[in-house]
Amino acid sequence: MFLKEFYAIQDGSIAIAAQQASDFAKEVAHDFNPLHDVDAKRFCVPGDLLFSIVLEKYGLSENMYFNFAGMVGHGVLLNFPETDAEQIDVTDNQGKSYLHIERSGAVLRDQAIIEMLIRDYVAFSGQNFPYVLVPLLIKEQVMFNLDRPLVIYESMTLKFEHLNFSQPRLEMLEPTMEVNGKRATAYLHFQIKDGDDVVGAGFKKLAVSGLREYEQAPLQAFVDGYLARKNSYLAELA
Repeated sequence: MFLKEFYAIQDGSIAIAAQQASDFAKEVAHDFNPLHDVDAKRFCVPGDLLFSIVLEKYGLSENMYFNFAGMVGHGVLLNFPETDAEQIDVTDNQGKSYLHIERSGAVLRDQAIIEMLIRDYVAFSGQNFPYVLVPLLIKEQVMFNLDRPLVIYESMTLKFEHLNFSQPRLEMLEPTMEVNGKRATAYLHFQIKDGDDVVGAGFKKLAVSGLREYEQAPLQAFVDGYLARKNSYLAELA
């Protein structure tokens, strides 16, 4: 699968270099979250890359839940156990858990279909900022700290009616946000279709920290800068 260029096998574990993680975020997901920049002080591997590796290794189950327990830094050795268990923990060599997975039901292992789903999912995910998250913030009249933006992928849930499909594609449903003081939780809902048939649904849960009162001009300037950076990078790839 195309993921091989985004990680390395080291002593039986998976290691993701900062450059590999950043390339995946920008070139596959079109996600320009500063946390995925190689030189970021709080650099972390994109949750979407970890999710993708899970599907590559374990297949796609009818019911799946992913909980991201910790931020994976540069070169951390991750252990994806060889198991058929319904609960899986991805840990480092010290036993620290970074990702908890729960799964049940039938399993699809067709790598071509899984790659199609991964590419569509991460493309959807990469559009979350600014096109989904910013309207939610404006609606709630809040925004994050523009000097230290912290938007973290907390969890994701997938449920399928069946796995007898050939060309899965995601469609966004109505997102929601709950604000509690200086933190907010965004729920990004989607459905999965095969042709005209809805075969599954799910949602991505994001945590937004450091909230403050909404100011239109600074937030718009931040969004404009983000999009300019994104467009410049992608233009160089073309």
